[in-house]
Amino acid sequence: MKAILLSLLLAISLQISCRKQESEWIRINQLGYRSNDIKVAVFTGLKERELKSFRLIDVSSGNTVFENNDPLRTGPLMPFKSCYRLSFTDLKTEGTYRIEAGNAVSPDFRISDDVYDGTADFLLNYMRQQRCGFNPFLKDSCHTHDGYVIYGGDDDSMHIDVTGGWHDAADYLQYVATSANATYQMLFSFSENPSSFSDACLANGLPGSDGIPDVLNEARWGLDWLVKMNPSPGVMYNQIADDRDHIGFRFPNSDTANYGKGRERPVYRCTGEVQGLFKYQNRATGIASTAGKFASAFARGSAVYKPIEPVFADLLAKKAAKAFNYGLLHPGACQTAPGTAPYFYEEDNWVDDMELAAIELYKLTGDRKYFVHAVDFGRQETVTPWMGADTARHYQWYPFMNMGHPLIASATAGTDISSEFLGNMKLGLKKIMEKGENNPFLAGVPFIWCSNNLVTATLTQAGLYRKISGDNSFEEFEAACRDWLFGCNPWGTGMVVGLPDDGDFPENSHSSYVVKGLQVPGGLVDGPVYPSIFLNLKYLYLSEDDEYAQFQNDLAVYHDDYADYSTNECTMDGTACLVYYLSSLQKRKQ
Repeated sequence: MKAILLSLLLAISLQISCRKQESEWIRINQLGYRSNDIKVAVFTGLKERELKSFRLIDVSSGNTVFENNDPLRTGPLMPFKSCYRLSFTDLKTEGTYRIEAGNAVSPDFRISDDVYDGTADFLLNYMRQQRCGFNPFLKDSCHTHDGYVIYGGDDDSMHIDVTGGWHDAADYLQYVATSANATYQMLFSFSENPSSFSDACLANGLPGSDGIPDVLNEARWGLDWLVKMNPSPGVMYNQIADDRDHIGFRFPNSDTANYGKGRERPVYRCTGEVQGLFKYQNRATGIASTAGKFASAFARGSAVYKPIEPVFADLLAKKAAKAFNYGLLHPGACQTAPGTAPYFYEEDNWVDDMELAAIELYKLTGDRKYFVHAVDFGRQETVTPWMGADTARHYQWYPFMNMGHPLIASATAGTDISSEFLGNMKLGLKKIMEKGENNPFLAGVPFIWCSNNLVTATLTQAGLYRKISGDNSFEEFEAACRDWLFGCNPWGTGMVVGLPDDGDFPENSHSSYVVKGLQVPGGLVDGPVYPSIFLNLKYLYLSEDDEYAQFQNDLAVYHDDYADYSTNECTMDGTACLVYYLSSLQKRKQ
């Protein structure tokens, strides 16, 4: 027995030693690849190496089934001196494989057309966990006393019932900007890919079947809250709570944050003017960014719900038109309000929101005036400004892609206007691609706070551009962005908690649930940031040794650590925005 134990300990010791001595790695999409996908892995090595070939091994037989003698060398990504892109697109046979190159061996992965099936539904687990009001994950309710009005003029301190919606991230603040965008994205996902969604949960989020796809139950949760936040044509609220919320980890049904009125939280009314109750203030210039988001979510909701709930659909249609008109009267951006820290959503653009609202209203009503507005607003911001930029402020250009452009392009197919707006989409993609063309992972987004949201936006724009235009020139770039989120990145980790369940993914994300021994399944984490951002954000630290220390690089850092809110906090809107792209992969059989 002692001999067996010693042998086991020696084997474990040797495995640990070998891991520490590794200096070459192969990064792959851990979910796998569909048979007709662009398939490219990435080889990284700490030492100089001339890599002349690589091969794919069929795991079941041990046989070499594919060999490439011309891997593509890219520029280095320090500390990785040797970087190669390993293309195996020509291998289309379904099976389980691994890649061998140099001294590196990849994790096993599948080639199969079902590798994305169920992934869009899986993201909804996180959305349900983020619910405010009745929370199905906790099987309890929270924030049932929300809230009291501030910046309301004569209505200051008045109680208003705005319970519902979703908590924004690990904290319990709630914003119309992110919630309306999330609601719209889920409605759009269902409109485009209805067969990708199942019915496993009731409207309250608990297990069960109610004849309604779960994505619509989740979108309805958002719509009901948005109706409360826009109770009448001239009254819009933008935010619930502020960073007085940031008092440590606790479950939402045990929230002890104090805003001065018992268990009520403040509800910020849209004024179109600068707001901030304490040391810091935002730079708001108007209300149209929020009004446009209300209008687009209501209009798309009306179209989706018309055959299901015509009375509700009619209410949404009326509210959409009135919200859009209110935006016309109050141009400008309505930013979220900071509290005791300098961080807030610094949204500076608004014509994109009004463009999307206008084209949705045109599709809903057929009224030509909305089409004219849509094209006019769309021509004022042809490319979302972060695309091709080195940096941007937090949520400065939001939403991170302009959904109005593809809708105008598809509504005018075959016309000069369609070509114009497809050209705008193409230019944005080209700018991002050019930023990453010398990078082994083709990563061209700026690595600002919530970089994974930018990757997700890029995927949505690339997928819609390809679908509408028929132009496949960005396919490899699109594949690289997709694979980045599921492990083909310097750290070899997926960015969605729980995908795939046998893979490397965030296990120690910034969340009260995680700190208290639970998990946040389906959540998309913020993603890597520039080293300079990590070093300069307030209250940021690591709670344990960095397991990815040897993979941190000149481009970006990422930490699977609950104390790193900059890279490892899941966001509700980022997760919701990924639903469309994953649902399209499930539907699309190439």
